[in-house]
Formats: sequence, C-alpha cells, structure tokens
Amino acid sequence: MLGRWLRGLRPPPEIPEAAWQRVLGALPFLAWRTPEERARLRGFSARFLQRKEFHGALSFTITDEVALLIAAQAVLPLLHLPGDLDWYDDFVGIVVVPSEVSTRRTLVDEAGVVHEYDESIIGEAREHGPVMLSWPHVAEAAAGVHEGPILNVVIHEFAHKIDMRDGQIDGCPPLPVGFMGSATALQARERWLAELEPAYDRFREQAIVAERFGGEPPWLDDYAASSLAEFFAVACEAYFVDRARFTQEFGGLATAFDAFFLSQRGKA
Repeated sequence: MLGRWLRGLRPPPEIPEAAWQRVLGALPFLAWRTPEERARLRGFSARFLQRKEFHGALSFTITDEVALLIAAQAVLPLLHLPGDLDWYDDFVGIVVVPSEVSTRRTLVDEAGVVHEYDESIIGEAREHGPVMLSWPHVAEAAAGVHEGPILNVVIHEFAHKIDMRDGQIDGCPPLPVGFMGSATALQARERWLAELEPAYDRFREQAIVAERFGGEPPWLDDYAASSLAEFFAVACEAYFVDRARFTQEFGGLATAFDAFFLSQRGKA
C-alpha cells in the first residue's frame, strides 16, 4: 500500500502511471502545471508517502487513492521551496476521518473570562503533531464540488504547517534574508506583513459588510476573517487552485506569495 511505504530506508517506489493520471484528472490545478513541475510533484508525492503514516479513524479505511490524493496536494506548496519535504519534518501522522468532528475549545476573552465550547472542524494541523482531515471535504475539493469560495482542506492545513515552522502561528512563514530585497530577517517579515495585513483588513471589512449589510460576499471563504493565520491558510487555498483569479483579487499579496513560493529554489 502506498501509504505504508517504509520511511527513509530506501528510495521510494515510483507511483504507478495509472494512479498518477487519476490524480491529475481529479485535480486540474495540478494537471495545468508545467511538465517539469508535474514530474517534481510526482517525485515529492512518492517521498511524502514514504515518510508519512496515514491512519484512518472512526472506522475510515485508508486506500492508495486516499493517500495519493492527499499527498499530491500536500506537497504542492513545496515545489519551489528550498528544503523540500523538510518543511514537514515535525510530524509523521496524517489522520483521516469519515466526516467532520467535534472538538472542545477554550477561549479567554478580553475580560479574562474562560469560555469552553464545542466546534465542528473538517481539518486541523497541530504544531509538532499530526494533521487531521475530513475525507468528504478532501473528496469534494478534488471533485470541484463547491459553491462560492474555493475550499481545499488539504492545502489549508499544510499551509498552517508551513506557517508553524518558525514557532509562531501568525500568517508569516519563515522568510529568508533577501526576501523581496530585504537585508535582514526583520525586514523580510516587515515586507511580508506590508502585503498581508492590508489585504487581510480589506477582506475582513468586505466579509463584515457582506454579513451585516448584505454587501457582495468576498471571493475567499469568510473563515479567513478570523485571524491573520487563517487568512494566510485560506489565501493559500485560492493561490494554488486558481492563481490567475487570486492575482486579480489580491495583486500585492500575490506578488509576495510568488516571491515566497516560486522564487526561492536555489537560495540558501
């Protein structure tokens, strides 16, 4: 089984051609990549399957199709990043469940009052821990079954993993010195946030106007309005699935995303 390849002991077996073509057929945003990118994506997917362990929970059964469909989307953001799969070396397990699950949350408000509540989730990425995904939502995204905003739970949760690499979950991934002409790490962060924060503020305002006053709904899922970290993850969904539309909607942010996700290979 693809999802049970031994991790790190030998070169990964090649993904069968028929299985790979089924993935490309299910995920047009992968099929539209250049031949070189598709070849790299295939190799990354094989190595990802070799290194990670897939677990079905709540009676869900992991199949080759499930593992490969998730792997191909999970590695997409890494194609041009230095370090390749090392971005995901803080975890091994990927848990797939048959439906959304309820989890207990704790929130401390501005007055210091602690609130506990149950929240239904379709995916979750834990720092130094596993990634959880709801299979129906993975499958719906692969089939293009959605109305309104793009929804891609796999890219979303693995974008969180990239964000977490510097120990903070704040919408700012680790950036190299030289990013967008920066001379220091601090300057790199400032240049990233100079694009991310205004885009987030505009999006949040549009989402509020749409919800409260019946204004035009934003293109991105309104969950992105909850924090900078969620805005980054939701924006990554749109960027990797429909980069042309993302560039139209978020021109400055698209430039920053390009500088991070597309322009780093070969840099220290």
